[in-house]
Amino acid sequence: MKGKMILVLAALLVSSSMAFAASDVKGTVSNKADVAGTTNVAMGIANEARVGSVGIEDSKVKGTVSNQANIKGSTNVAMGIANKANMGSVDIAKSNVKGTVSNKADIKGSTNVAMGIANKANMGSVDIEKSNVKGTVSNQANIKGSTNVAMGIANKANMGSVNIEESNVKGTVSNKADIKGSTNVAMGIANKANMGSVDIEKSNVKGTVSNKADIKGSTNVAMGIANKANMGSVDIENSNVKGTVTNQANVKGATNVAMGIGNTADMASVDIK
Repeated sequence: MKGKMILVLAALLVSSSMAFAASDVKGTVSNKADVAGTTNVAMGIANEARVGSVGIEDSKVKGTVSNQANIKGSTNVAMGIANKANMGSVDIAKSNVKGTVSNKADIKGSTNVAMGIANKANMGSVDIEKSNVKGTVSNQANIKGSTNVAMGIANKANMGSVNIEESNVKGTVSNKADIKGSTNVAMGIANKANMGSVDIEKSNVKGTVSNKADIKGSTNVAMGIANKANMGSVDIENSNVKGTVTNQANVKGATNVAMGIGNTADMASVDIK
């Protein structure tokens, strides 16, 4: 019995994620995860797979939301319809957050996959959807030799990025990414591949939007119909931004590809539509 208890505790420490739903939190939400050689899978309809992440949904948070993840040789998969795969990320949906949202991820030799219809694969990223955030949103990602894939219809692959969708943000949005020898792919119809980027869609932002990316020997691909490949870029679409938008990118020996019909490939760019 003692041996079994030790195994269960070890499994909990490995997964090391936090999730809040329909909650009211005042204070600090902090997660620190050291994950190695682990596999996390959500398969079917409307599932979530989390490794070394913080998930907040339908909640109110006043204070600081902090995630720090060290992930090596691990695999995180969400497959089917409307699934989410979060690895070393902060995911905020349908929530109100006042304070600081901070994510720091060190990811090596890992794979993050969302496959099917309307899935999201977030690796070393902050993802905010249908939420209100007042304060600072900060992401810092160190990603080496890793692969992030969203494949199918209307999927998103975010690697070392900040993704804001249908949300209101007042304050500072900051992303800093160091990506080496990694691959980010969105393939199919209406997919988005974001690597070392800030992606804002159908949102209102008041304040400063800043992206700083150091990308070496990496590949970013959007292939199919109406896909977007963003590498070391700021992409703002159907949104209102009041303040300063800045992008600083150092890209060496990297490949950025959009192939098919109606695709867009942005490298070290600011794209506002």
